[in-house]
Amino acid sequence: MADAIRALAIDGVEAAKSGHPGMPMGMADAATVLFSRFLKYDAADPLWADRDRFVLSAGHGSMLLYAWLHLTGHAGMGTEELRRFRQLHSPAAGHPEVGEHPAIETTTGPLGQGISTAVGMAMAERHLAARFGKSLVDHRTWVIASDGDLQEGISHEAASLAGHFCLGKLTVLWDDNHISIDGDTALSVSEDTLARFRAYGWAVRRVDGHDHDALASAMNAATKSRKPTLIACRTIIGFSAPKKAGTAGSHGAPLGPEEAAAAKAAMGWEGAPFEIPAEIRESWEAAGRRSGGTRRSWLKRLAKHPSRAEFERAMAGRLPERWDAPLAEWKAKAAEEKPKVGTRIASQKALEALVPAVPEMIGGSADLTGSNNTNVKGVPAFGPENFGGRFVHWGIREHGMAAAMNGMALHGGIIPYSGTFLVFSDYMRPSIRLAALMRQRVVHVLTHDSIGLGEDGPTHQPVEHLAALRAIPNLYVFRPADVIETAEAWELSVKRADGPSVLALSRQPLPTVRADVGENRSARGGYVLAEASAERRATLIATGSEVMLALAARDLLEEAGIPTAVVSLPCWKLFELQDPSWHEQVLGSALRVGIEAALEFGWSRWLGPDGIFIGMQGFGASAPAEDLYKHFGITAEAVVAAVRKRLPGA
Repeated sequence: MADAIRALAIDGVEAAKSGHPGMPMGMADAATVLFSRFLKYDAADPLWADRDRFVLSAGHGSMLLYAWLHLTGHAGMGTEELRRFRQLHSPAAGHPEVGEHPAIETTTGPLGQGISTAVGMAMAERHLAARFGKSLVDHRTWVIASDGDLQEGISHEAASLAGHFCLGKLTVLWDDNHISIDGDTALSVSEDTLARFRAYGWAVRRVDGHDHDALASAMNAATKSRKPTLIACRTIIGFSAPKKAGTAGSHGAPLGPEEAAAAKAAMGWEGAPFEIPAEIRESWEAAGRRSGGTRRSWLKRLAKHPSRAEFERAMAGRLPERWDAPLAEWKAKAAEEKPKVGTRIASQKALEALVPAVPEMIGGSADLTGSNNTNVKGVPAFGPENFGGRFVHWGIREHGMAAAMNGMALHGGIIPYSGTFLVFSDYMRPSIRLAALMRQRVVHVLTHDSIGLGEDGPTHQPVEHLAALRAIPNLYVFRPADVIETAEAWELSVKRADGPSVLALSRQPLPTVRADVGENRSARGGYVLAEASAERRATLIATGSEVMLALAARDLLEEAGIPTAVVSLPCWKLFELQDPSWHEQVLGSALRVGIEAALEFGWSRWLGPDGIFIGMQGFGASAPAEDLYKHFGITAEAVVAAVRKRLPGA
């Protein structure tokens, strides 16, 4: 059975003339033991909610995953599909990608991401088991990880978190083959990895990765451990026969026809490419059916369970009936009272309306709870003493936090949101990018969004971060101007089921600039907040805290006889998606002025070749917010001067 994986890895990579057969060949024994004896799954229903989750963190070994799906009879993975999955033009060519097959749990490839995402899956399992009970939620998360995965810093963050939360239903099979692209891992690594994981609070074991009995014993022990388990599987890359290594190259590069034939001959494997002997195929297909009875028993329990409807709703990602009613009430109250608060405070008020109404929402913060305002009074913390808690103290682990949130969303039944400062999105960007690529509903609250945070200085004042985040496809970046737009941004983020959202929020208080709440005007990305008194001569376009500056500048320009409109542009991505006629209607044909306490990068799209930008030209400085805006020339008076200089006769 293990040799079938090896043969398919050789065939798939040889057919594509690209890929990495060495890892699947080396880990074929461990994978065979896992897939045939321990992993709870049913090939007939890869989306069974209580299946074990399997994450191939070492995504370059994708043929191991594709071979398993093919051999066990998963629908949509016949021989031709297997060939297609390894062709260079295929969306899932070199690394597994969510959506290309229902049994692919997560997109992997960037090392460290898979194992870190799996931590979030294990957290989701524990939380949903606490919410719905063991009869509906009782499964494990298994990972195959490489040396490279365990070297990446993100995996250190996630492993520490898993040990702290005592995620005993998480098991990592480490492909301990001592090989990286540059050669032996000893060139760059000398620590005791098992001692490191033991210090994190994991159970650890070391086994011969080609000894099926030893592997089974270690996996069996992992299923009984109250701690997450790391099993170091000492393997030989490109392994093709007892005590014989294949010639798969340091990272498992393509073998070439002669080497491929030699590797298959060493295994005694005969037959045409992609051809599997009938008795071996029958054994694998039996493994794919092994948990069929378990799934049918689970379906019977689900049918009689009092929480069936709620469980199915949550796992399908559907929001509760009238989930947005409390938020609408809060918006109406805010429109009446017109509070002057930072949008981070406005965000907390929105959460106080949303979290009780949407039980799937689980929040948290990277040790900045009091600054991010992501907590809701009365919501208990998630932890080994209360996995039913809905607030996660992530610690100072921004990257691990973002990756684990992806895992929670991928698992299903949870809408994760978190908080840190906007400037620290630098630490999170790879995971945010993957959330966008995988089209997962996660929400990141990123506060202290400009020089308006004040004295913390340029290390904490983001100037390029909005542009960097806006550049990510399928990521909605909201920078709301007031309490109303903040509530609208939250409504859109929670409602959105096909990708992540970022809320960039102010520390400093901002006035309420909107009184109308009947329509979610942020849903179109940008809109006319204040029209000109006559035919426009200028249009001031702003986001976030600079919208109030644009309104003040408009008043001054109107007093000077220059009809001026103000456009609020809280979400560029949503504005991009609107019909060009909406762009024309909102932006107009008059002089356009962009105002944002950030770099100009990207603004030319909205301002055109003749527009003016008022904003940052470099890094910030340390001083009170009001002084910084004056120092950098981001004021209503500066906007007026720029417009009057450009317009003849003004």
